[in-house]
Amino acid sequence: MVDEQKILRYIASIVINRSKRKDMSSVSKIVRKSRASLFWYFRSLTKAKREAIYTLCAFCFHIEQILNGSLEREQKEDLLKAWKIELDNIYDKKVPETTIGRKIYKNCMRFKIRKEDFAAILDAALLDFENPLRAPSKDVFEVYCHGSSVAPIYIMLKILGELKEASMRTLSQNLGKAIELTNILRNIKDDAVSGHLYVPREVLISAQIKSTDPMSVVTNKNLTVVRERLGKEALICFDKAHKLIFTSDRKSTRILRFIYHLYRRYFDIMHFRGWEIISPKPEIKRIDKVKIAFNAIFDRN
Repeated sequence: MVDEQKILRYIASIVINRSKRKDMSSVSKIVRKSRASLFWYFRSLTKAKREAIYTLCAFCFHIEQILNGSLEREQKEDLLKAWKIELDNIYDKKVPETTIGRKIYKNCMRFKIRKEDFAAILDAALLDFENPLRAPSKDVFEVYCHGSSVAPIYIMLKILGELKEASMRTLSQNLGKAIELTNILRNIKDDAVSGHLYVPREVLISAQIKSTDPMSVVTNKNLTVVRERLGKEALICFDKAHKLIFTSDRKSTRILRFIYHLYRRYFDIMHFRGWEIISPKPEIKRIDKVKIAFNAIFDRN
């Protein structure tokens, strides 16, 4: 999925080519140039935390650019597989071959982020690379969801270092899942046009939809039932995330409150207009995003 699918991916704007390395030292300028609201939150962090989060963003965006770029399929596959080797280099304390790899080693390792958390992001990309995901099993969907949304949020929480481990795991799981489900609901038509269907097969079957063809599913009369069930699951995840975010120290959860309110706004638009409506997909005006950011910065939500 694209178009603000991953909260951490849309705030960076950099493409790194393995054969023509580019400097990552100006990544903060690139993030700011993208006009992402979260940039101003990160500016309030210590330099070490700020640079680590910028590096995480660049890594996520780089992986997405590989998937969505204009390279030949074989080149994309080589790059994704090369990143598995690069993660081994980083965690085996060998010299990384890429600029982003060196930045991960320099900026992120001090926060004791596990290799499997970075690898989960890569695994999710590989999962959707061989063939576009179409009605994956629940187990496959959970793996994809973990790498696409849960792992990046957990790494960010690990860098911020304000919550206990159990709370970080629970919060990233629920907020990440809520974000992923919201994006599935929001982008279901666009995804179908591009040949993707991220709705778990079990959910389709429970709604008496047997087809796994994306366009057939989005035109099926029972799609409303599917969206209602996904909406209920997302709402449960939003509620659990809300309890953790808003019972924690407000200063340390400003970024999370912004992310929560942004995606909750997308969800609420769809919920209140009715799950039978799939287009146009909900949008949030820039001024409203600014208001959400303002309220989070000044503890007004």
